[in-house]
Amino acid sequence: MIDVHGIDQLAQRLAALVPPGLAQARGDLEANFRDVLAQGLRRLDLASREEFDVQRTVLVRTAARIEELERRITELETALTARGH
Repeated sequence: MIDVHGIDQLAQRLAALVPPGLAQARGDLEANFRDVLAQGLRRLDLASREEFDVQRTVLVRTAARIEELERRITELETALTARGH
């Protein structure tokens, strides 16, 4: 999800850089800045912080499960070797 508030702030800051002689165009420029920024961010296909955190949690759990399974395989191999197979 795109942070609309952040885009609005950035568009306002860019519009504030417009020279005073072009003050009447500032509103139009701000709207154009906002649209261009939003389109650019959408094209990047970024994950939200929430989506990132969910995926990180899944990854941590998966890594823990893999470690557990590797440990169990080692135990089974050791037991099999001890039996003489």
